[in-house]
Amino acid sequence: MVGIISYGAYIPSYRIKVEEIARVWGANAAEITGGLGVREKAVPDYDENTATFAVESTRTALARRPIDPKEIKAVYVGSESHPYAVKPTAVTVGEAIGATPVMTAADYEFACKAGTAGIQTAMGLVSSGMMKYAVAVGADTAQGAPGDALEYTAAAGGASYIIGNDDPIAVINHTCSFTSDTPDFWRREGEDYPRHGGRFSGEPGYFKHVTGCAKMMLEDMGTKPADYDYAVFHQPNAKFPQKAAAMLGFTPEQIKTGLLVPRLGNTYSGAVPLGLAAILDVAKPGEKIFVTSYGSGSGSDAFDITVTDAILSKIDRNKGPSVESMLAKAKYLDYAVYARHKGKIKV
Repeated sequence: MVGIISYGAYIPSYRIKVEEIARVWGANAAEITGGLGVREKAVPDYDENTATFAVESTRTALARRPIDPKEIKAVYVGSESHPYAVKPTAVTVGEAIGATPVMTAADYEFACKAGTAGIQTAMGLVSSGMMKYAVAVGADTAQGAPGDALEYTAAAGGASYIIGNDDPIAVINHTCSFTSDTPDFWRREGEDYPRHGGRFSGEPGYFKHVTGCAKMMLEDMGTKPADYDYAVFHQPNAKFPQKAAAMLGFTPEQIKTGLLVPRLGNTYSGAVPLGLAAILDVAKPGEKIFVTSYGSGSGSDAFDITVTDAILSKIDRNKGPSVESMLAKAKYLDYAVYARHKGKIKV
């Protein structure tokens, strides 16, 4: 009965519209919006980063369910934009929530699936009996070079999950992964912005791994897409997850709640954790959730999840902001202020 004990999310309030980025670079905004299915993206404030996102979302998880932070013995933060190259974000989170000093902590990096990799590690530690609770976070302040295609979607935000086996609000019935050395997207040490391998991004990158992992999960569980109430797939743009869902047999209605990218952008390691958080904000006991992440380089993690009665009695979802309320709280920036927020202007 290992599963989600509580959860929390964080999305910064600042936004920039795709049309504003396109205006600066002389691009066709309608063509970009139509091609990506993204209208705007979240932007961090000057004093926000992966560490602050992780702390805020984990504090929300703790506010929703009063557990003793001293019983949290592991903290893992998945991101490709940790504030330090050498100094773990995870220890900052552990200290901020009061879980230190008796815990194990580490930062994970696997492009956009580092957060789900952290959930798998937390599941293993809890199910082995080594600890009662573990925290897994997926968060990013995603990077995109000025004028590059990535700049239109690279966004900011994240979500945290407390994993345990003490009346979970959602049981994780099974997890599996599908991984290969497929170059798609990378950033070398010391470089400010990532690069992408264009023609590899869809096939054999995203679709091979997402559909491969999802089919493996369906086979392992003996289920079919119609058995699930919700599904969430990694969303680098709006087109890819919708196409993957259709290829697998999931309906638009099943992915609607967790498809945040049109209003949020691609939060990289935070994308699937935030989509799952949006579903948990409204999910009812007995409903089933299908999850598949993707990280360039390349790999996918899938989860079969069942919501329990504890979601009504063990947590208070009104404590802390919902994903929808944070999406609705938007303050728009022009490109110059956005560039300053993102550190694109070097002084």
